[in-house]
Amino acid sequence: MSRHEPLRHLATRAGFSVDWTDQSGAPQTVAPECLERLLAAMDLDCGTDGAAQASLEKLDAIEREPAPLVTALVGRSFVVDAQDGAKAKLTREDGVVFDFALAGAGPGKAEVRPILEPGYHRLAFGDREITVAVSPGRGRSIEDFGRRMWGVAAQVYGLTREGDGGIGDFGGVTALAEAAALAGADALALSPMHAGFSADPHHFGPYSPSSRLFLNPLHADPDFLFGEARVAEAARVSKAATERRRHEREALIDWPAASRAKLATLRALYDSFRAVELVEDKPGRLASDFSAFRREGGEMLEKHAVFETIHAERFGRDSAQWDWRHWPSGLRDPDGPETAAFAHANADEVTFHVFLQWIADRSFAESGQVARKAGMAIGLISDLAVGMAAGGSHAWSRQQDVLVGLSVGAPPDLFNPNGQGWGLATFSPIALKRTGFEPFLATLRACMRNAGGVRIDHAMGFERLWVAPEGAPSSEGAYLAFPAEDMLRLTALESLRNDAVVVGEDLGTVPEGFRDRIAAAGIAGMKVLQFERNDAQGFFPPRYYPAGALAMTTTHDLPSMAGWWSGADIALRESIGGEQFGETFENDRIARDRERDELWRAFSDAGAASGPRPAPEDHQPAVDAAVRFLGETPSRLVLLPLEDALGQVEQPNLPGTLDEHPNWRRRLPKPAPELLAEPPAAARLVQLNRRRKA
Repeated sequence: MSRHEPLRHLATRAGFSVDWTDQSGAPQTVAPECLERLLAAMDLDCGTDGAAQASLEKLDAIEREPAPLVTALVGRSFVVDAQDGAKAKLTREDGVVFDFALAGAGPGKAEVRPILEPGYHRLAFGDREITVAVSPGRGRSIEDFGRRMWGVAAQVYGLTREGDGGIGDFGGVTALAEAAALAGADALALSPMHAGFSADPHHFGPYSPSSRLFLNPLHADPDFLFGEARVAEAARVSKAATERRRHEREALIDWPAASRAKLATLRALYDSFRAVELVEDKPGRLASDFSAFRREGGEMLEKHAVFETIHAERFGRDSAQWDWRHWPSGLRDPDGPETAAFAHANADEVTFHVFLQWIADRSFAESGQVARKAGMAIGLISDLAVGMAAGGSHAWSRQQDVLVGLSVGAPPDLFNPNGQGWGLATFSPIALKRTGFEPFLATLRACMRNAGGVRIDHAMGFERLWVAPEGAPSSEGAYLAFPAEDMLRLTALESLRNDAVVVGEDLGTVPEGFRDRIAAAGIAGMKVLQFERNDAQGFFPPRYYPAGALAMTTTHDLPSMAGWWSGADIALRESIGGEQFGETFENDRIARDRERDELWRAFSDAGAASGPRPAPEDHQPAVDAAVRFLGETPSRLVLLPLEDALGQVEQPNLPGTLDEHPNWRRRLPKPAPELLAEPPAAARLVQLNRRRKA
């Protein structure tokens, strides 16, 4: 036996793939020293043979712990840890009770008869009571609508309206939803709106949130609750009115300055709310609604508000204390006496952060209702980021649920020989099972709460995630397995209960059979025009696009259609000195010209274009043809990014850059409804609607 065999065995038991296959099909093995660091981050010591054995025994003990939740499928029996003949009582969600005896299913195992109603039911047997999550197996699907639909995808922060203070909000979302619905759209997909760090507006990337359970209050539109006049008065009182108007005229968001002005307005509005509504002798509609929201938010809402309050105090005092792990030891414990004392001493500030979440939630809800009332079959589609900042609210509030010492990313491949590190923490697979999947369910419900659908970023995380120790190169990581069957069943159940479709971002290298598994759960995969080709055939015709998939021209991390056709993305990467990993920019330009020929031929064959191929600088005909082309696909849902609807060259985000490109900062020059009413954009929507409804 190899001296590393105990280490390999421990890593495998912990869920790591010691041996794996890279993008080129070559077998790879994780180095022993990498495994040691990965296991250490999971609190599994393997420094000596004795320590490794103790860690194995620790895993054995965890596996023997009774699971608080088991998943099952509607109409199918399932197995629990119990003795043959044990008496059991099933209490369904509707209160109906069934008494029966368990049938043997092997040593220490018993079979439970099929349950026909989906839901979360209680099963008692012996001295145990567990939750049985009975899933339909397949959630609400875009195929259930029985027709070809289309929608628009937008970056929330980039939407503009008078009074938004320089950062896009739900007022802009509502206006866009109404305009898109009027044009025939059934969905409006939005960029992530997760909670960031109110005290640090420099940290504004939507895919690296502090918490995915709560919203970014900078996207709140308080007009929904308080009316334009009262909000304008708050801006005047806070002396932020002039500053807000200035930011509304800017082409790029100045996140630090615009955030300060917006939060100053919201604080003045809170002061007014506290003085007028939050009085004991006359609780009105707003005060009652606020109290109900706070009560429903429960412990996690309070902890998020406390985190925001502590973070503002510690980070404001010392920038090195941005991460809660650098706070004084007493404040690192969310349930400790020092944290409780701090929250009590700063109760009004804690309430302010609850107030921020309230207006964000209520304005999001209003936008969703308007979208549905305007005629959208799906309505708003929210976006769930793959992870969270290790130094943020969720990781602090629920430290036992999160692998704080590991960072999610991607393994080395042909494009990134060093791999990718995204600086995000993720859930512990062990903790998910021990908690009955509480953190996972809470996250799903938060994203479905006010939406008709959710897009799950890097959906491969259902099955496995590439993780590396914080601070280490991504090449020193490994794949960590997740309980995919349980998570897919729970996702289908929540999709059904919330009447929300689910889209899984499955681009890139995926595990074998993964796309079939998510399709069986009703989760739509993604087909992006720029990727749907191979060297032998060129770009695939519309019929290659599956009915159960979401089709798009591009994504937020890729060039817009106009940018791709013109080669602006290549010029941009060349201007900032991006690495090519053995290729030259001239090779890129030659390859791109060949691909333009291929794409125009595919457009022409599909009846989406005619005549000679336009020159690279004549990109608008290519955008028009791309819209018509996707309109012909069998895909039940086509999403047209706003950048392509408007024929814009710039893309929202250029991966691998920080300050070299204005990532997540571009604002529309006018409100989206006005831009979509202009002839080129309006014609694209008419063409797309006509072809989808044909």
